[in-house]
Amino acid sequence: MADGSPPPGPDPVGPAPAVRPFLVTAGRVADSDSGRTMPVETQVVATVAGLDALDGLSFEQHDIVAACRLPQSLAELAARLRLHLNVVRVLADDLRAAGQLTVYVPDFDTTHDASVLRRVIDGLRAIPDSRGVLRDTD
Repeated sequence: MADGSPPPGPDPVGPAPAVRPFLVTAGRVADSDSGRTMPVETQVVATVAGLDALDGLSFEQHDIVAACRLPQSLAELAARLRLHLNVVRVLADDLRAAGQLTVYVPDFDTTHDASVLRRVIDGLRAIPDSRGVLRDTD
Protein backbone atom coordinates (compact mmCIF):
# COMPACT_ATOMS: atom_id res chain seq x y z
CA MET A 1 0.00 0.00 0.00
CA ALA A 2 1.02 3.64 -0.27
CA ASP A 3 1.89 3.85 3.43
CA GLY A 4 4.22 0.85 3.19
CA SER A 5 1.88 -1.61 4.91
CA PRO A 6 1.12 -4.89 3.13
CA PRO A 7 -2.21 -5.15 1.29
CA PRO A 8 -5.00 -6.92 3.15
CA GLY A 9 -5.54 -10.62 2.54
CA PRO A 10 -3.14 -13.36 1.52
CA ASP A 11 -0.14 -12.64 -0.66
CA PRO A 12 -1.34 -13.25 -4.26
CA VAL A 13 2.11 -14.33 -5.33
CA GLY A 14 3.03 -16.32 -2.24
CA PRO A 15 6.25 -16.30 -0.30
CA ALA A 16 9.58 -15.96 -2.04
CA PRO A 17 11.68 -19.13 -2.22
CA ALA A 18 13.79 -19.54 0.91
CA VAL A 19 16.81 -20.88 -1.00
CA ARG A 20 18.97 -18.53 -3.06
CA PRO A 21 19.25 -19.43 -6.78
CA PHE A 22 23.05 -19.85 -6.62
CA LEU A 23 22.60 -22.50 -3.93
CA VAL A 24 20.18 -24.51 -6.07
CA THR A 25 22.60 -24.50 -9.01
CA ALA A 26 25.78 -24.79 -6.92
CA GLY A 27 26.92 -21.46 -8.37
CA ARG A 28 26.68 -22.60 -12.00
CA VAL A 29 25.41 -20.25 -14.67
CA ALA A 30 22.98 -20.96 -17.50
CA ASP A 31 25.45 -21.83 -20.27
CA SER A 32 24.81 -25.24 -21.78
CA ASP A 33 27.41 -27.73 -23.01
CA SER A 34 27.42 -25.97 -26.39
CA GLY A 35 28.47 -22.72 -24.71
CA ARG A 36 25.21 -20.97 -25.66
CA THR A 37 22.41 -20.20 -23.24
CA MET A 38 19.15 -21.97 -24.02
CA PRO A 39 16.59 -19.43 -25.28
CA VAL A 40 13.46 -18.87 -23.18
CA GLU A 41 11.32 -20.46 -25.91
CA THR A 42 13.23 -23.77 -25.68
CA GLN A 43 10.70 -26.59 -25.28
CA VAL A 44 11.26 -29.27 -22.62
CA VAL A 45 9.41 -32.51 -21.97
CA ALA A 46 9.99 -35.28 -19.43
CA THR A 47 11.28 -38.64 -20.59
CA VAL A 48 10.03 -41.98 -19.31
CA ALA A 49 13.33 -42.32 -17.42
CA GLY A 50 12.76 -38.92 -15.83
CA LEU A 51 9.26 -39.79 -14.70
CA ASP A 52 10.51 -43.11 -13.31
CA ALA A 53 13.26 -41.31 -11.34
CA LEU A 54 11.01 -38.67 -9.73
CA ASP A 55 11.45 -40.02 -6.20
CA GLY A 56 15.25 -39.77 -6.39
CA LEU A 57 15.46 -36.18 -7.65
CA SER A 58 16.07 -33.03 -5.65
CA PHE A 59 13.04 -30.89 -4.84
CA GLU A 60 13.47 -28.47 -7.77
CA GLN A 61 14.43 -31.20 -10.24
CA HIS A 62 11.41 -33.23 -9.16
CA ASP A 63 9.11 -30.26 -9.75
CA ILE A 64 10.62 -29.59 -13.19
CA VAL A 65 10.27 -33.18 -14.41
CA ALA A 66 6.78 -33.54 -12.94
CA ALA A 67 5.66 -30.28 -14.60
CA CYS A 68 7.08 -31.41 -17.95
CA ARG A 69 4.69 -34.27 -18.54
CA LEU A 70 3.50 -32.06 -21.40
CA PRO A 71 5.96 -30.00 -23.47
CA GLN A 72 6.41 -26.40 -22.40
CA SER A 73 8.91 -23.60 -22.76
CA LEU A 74 11.56 -22.73 -20.20
CA ALA A 75 9.77 -19.41 -19.64
CA GLU A 76 6.46 -21.16 -18.89
CA LEU A 77 8.21 -23.60 -16.60
CA ALA A 78 10.00 -20.88 -14.64
CA ALA A 79 6.75 -18.94 -14.22
CA ARG A 80 4.74 -22.00 -13.23
CA LEU A 81 7.30 -23.18 -10.66
CA ARG A 82 8.18 -19.65 -9.53
CA LEU A 83 11.88 -20.27 -10.06
CA HIS A 84 14.44 -17.92 -11.53
CA LEU A 85 14.75 -18.51 -15.30
CA ASN A 86 18.49 -19.18 -15.09
CA VAL A 87 17.93 -21.77 -12.35
CA VAL A 88 15.47 -23.55 -14.63
CA ARG A 89 17.97 -23.36 -17.51
CA VAL A 90 20.77 -24.92 -15.44
CA LEU A 91 18.58 -27.64 -13.94
CA ALA A 92 16.95 -28.43 -17.29
CA ASP A 93 20.40 -28.86 -18.84
CA ASP A 94 21.40 -31.17 -15.96
CA LEU A 95 18.21 -33.20 -16.41
CA ARG A 96 18.80 -33.37 -20.16
CA ALA A 97 22.33 -34.67 -19.59
CA ALA A 98 20.93 -37.32 -17.22
CA GLY A 99 18.35 -38.41 -19.81
CA GLN A 100 15.41 -37.22 -17.72
CA LEU A 101 14.31 -34.38 -19.99
CA THR A 102 14.24 -33.97 -23.74
CA VAL A 103 15.15 -30.44 -24.80
CA TYR A 104 14.14 -28.93 -28.14
CA VAL A 105 16.13 -25.77 -28.83
CA PRO A 106 14.67 -23.66 -31.66
CA ASP A 107 16.75 -23.08 -34.76
CA PHE A 108 18.74 -19.88 -34.16
CA ASP A 109 18.42 -18.61 -37.75
CA THR A 110 14.65 -19.13 -37.80
CA THR A 111 14.05 -17.37 -34.50
CA HIS A 112 15.98 -14.32 -35.70
CA ASP A 113 14.31 -14.10 -39.11
CA ALA A 114 12.18 -10.93 -39.34
CA SER A 115 9.84 -12.55 -41.87
CA VAL A 116 8.86 -15.20 -39.30
CA LEU A 117 8.03 -12.45 -36.80
CA ARG A 118 5.98 -10.61 -39.43
CA ARG A 119 3.99 -13.80 -40.20
CA VAL A 120 3.33 -14.33 -36.48
CA ILE A 121 2.10 -10.75 -36.09
CA ASP A 122 -0.11 -11.08 -39.18
CA GLY A 123 -1.50 -14.35 -37.84
CA LEU A 124 -2.29 -12.78 -34.48
CA ARG A 125 -4.04 -9.87 -36.16
CA ALA A 126 -6.17 -12.32 -38.14
CA ILE A 127 -7.63 -13.74 -34.91
CA PRO A 128 -10.95 -12.03 -34.13
CA ASP A 129 -11.30 -10.41 -30.71
CA SER A 130 -14.04 -11.38 -28.25
CA ARG A 131 -16.55 -9.34 -30.27
CA GLY A 132 -15.65 -11.09 -33.52
CA VAL A 133 -13.86 -8.02 -34.89
CA LEU A 134 -10.49 -8.35 -36.61
CA ARG A 135 -7.66 -6.20 -35.29
CA ASP A 136 -6.49 -3.18 -37.28
CA THR A 137 -3.50 -3.67 -39.54
CA ASP A 138 -0.67 -1.22 -40.10
